[in-house]
Amino acid sequence: MASSVEVGGSWSTNEDIALCQSWVNISHDPITGNEMKFHHMWSKIHGEFCQRSGSIRTEMALSSRWKFLNKELGKWRNALTKAKANIQSGQNLTDEMMQAQMWFFGAMGQGKKSFVHFHCWEIVKDCSRFKIIPTGPPVVMNETPLHDSTSTDLPLDSPMETESPFVPRPPRPIGRKAAKAKRGGTSTNECVQLLEQIAKSTSLRMERDLKRDEMDVAREEAFVIQQQKAQEKDIEDREMKIMAMDTSHMSPETKAYWKLRRRDVMRRKLFHDDGPSNTDWLNDENH
Repeated sequence: MASSVEVGGSWSTNEDIALCQSWVNISHDPITGNEMKFHHMWSKIHGEFCQRSGSIRTEMALSSRWKFLNKELGKWRNALTKAKANIQSGQNLTDEMMQAQMWFFGAMGQGKKSFVHFHCWEIVKDCSRFKIIPTGPPVVMNETPLHDSTSTDLPLDSPMETESPFVPRPPRPIGRKAAKAKRGGTSTNECVQLLEQIAKSTSLRMERDLKRDEMDVAREEAFVIQQQKAQEKDIEDREMKIMAMDTSHMSPETKAYWKLRRRDVMRRKLFHDDGPSNTDWLNDENH
């Protein structure tokens, strides 16, 4: 059944999923994906999208929506890449997703919105454009000076070398920036609360979209039923006029015409057939 969402209306979750699946199937086709022209590619994506979703959106609408999703998914890939590179020992997937949302939250600038298109990400995450390339661990400068006077400047027979081969180093004092960040930074609990609010908001939004789609489908089905009833009533009224037609004052040719019309009506009533009159038994004068 065709979607009731008109061109230019808000996109449903199912439409976003159908668009991403169509884009992956067509643009990553191992035979023709790399050789198709841009217009031809979007023509094929539009055809597969309509088959998957039943939507009536135009090819231009699909291209415009993909530009938005492509931008969002690209920023989420970058956020996940940074989160994976910054993950520390002992942290789990939840910590990684929290960090990714914070990176994405900061990348959005003044908009300050979270990433919600997880259903689309699961479809495109293995494509070359969005695949996350693992990076090495963050480079941390060694606190040991390049020139250690305790080990290189002393003579080989120095008492320091024989009696205390490992001299403990005092802990490095924390810098002003690190201390300020530690005092004013967002705590883990605040991050958890933020992500819980984001997840709750996303769930409510998806629930509203689902209810809206169900209401649209119900309205469309009711409209189709109403049209069918109106059409049936119109046919019934026309047939009643044909059966009640007074032919006493008509010419023989006109009488013959209305006689055939009446026979068609009778046959539809008896055999539930809408075709033209082609039976011989109704042509009998006794009927």
